[in-house]
Amino acid sequence: MGKITAICISREKGTPKSRIDKAELVAGHGIKGDAHAGVGHRQVSLISKEKIEEFISKGAQIEHGAFGENLVVSGIDFKTLPVGTILRAGGAVMEMTQIGKECTAPCQIYRRMGDCIMPREGVFAKVLKGGVIETGDEIFYE
Repeated sequence: MGKITAICISREKGTPKSRIDKAELVAGHGIKGDAHAGVGHRQVSLISKEKIEEFISKGAQIEHGAFGENLVVSGIDFKTLPVGTILRAGGAVMEMTQIGKECTAPCQIYRRMGDCIMPREGVFAKVLKGGVIETGDEIFYE
């Protein structure tokens, strides 16, 4: 079990994600209002709060959403879970579909720090059942 510590969306692709207090997850789509939502297997991106904190301890000055993540979750090390893991929060159900991602070009964080954790620590999920989630909600995996 973990806890959602931040929810982030961007209204347009190519812009930083901003924090919101709650969001609606839409089945087969992602987070309502997020520019990266849509058909496919990468509808929602998640990353561990602890991994972000480790990165910050190395001198990174970043805010939640800087990695393009939708959900920051404490208490779960996502890359230890297998693809296909079911995640439940606030009545919504997601299925983990991808661990990490290959970046086609160095992002701003990589150019500044010489590293970026999203390609190895971030995960993606598709929404199987919609629902409303809020910062502070517990997130369960099976």
